Amino acid sequence: MKSLPQGKLYYSISEVSDLVGVKPHVLRYWETQFRMLRPRKGRGGARMYRKRDVEILFDIKQLLYDQRFTIEGAKRKLLDERGLEKEQIGLPFARLDREEAIRGLRGDLEELLQFLRPGGAARRGRSRR
Repeated sequence: MKSLPQGKLYYSISEVSDLVGVKPHVLRYWETQFRMLRPRKGRGGARMYRKRDVEILFDIKQLLYDQRFTIEGAKRKLLDERGLEKEQIGLPFARLDREEAIRGLRGDLEELLQFLRPGGAARRGRSRR
């Protein structure tokens, strides 16, 4: 794997093509197949790849060319790896909020049942709360 020139934020498609070792049309095709690969485009439509885009391209090339994955297999592998990197954390208060919401809903339903029972219309103005 070649190293990226230092001090640049964006790289042209020809620079990336040389670095990764594939033709520009292959890079454009990979953009259509891999959703995580979305280089910015300049005013004239020229692609501007970031360092992260180039890293993804190296991963794609390794999966397709070296490990002989299919496009679909490479997509799944990359998505699985990205899922591990961005694991969600649990929020400890979510269960308590849900239980409180359920208690409130239950109370509202009980009031509605009392209203619908015979003689409930006479108690319309009264609330259990």
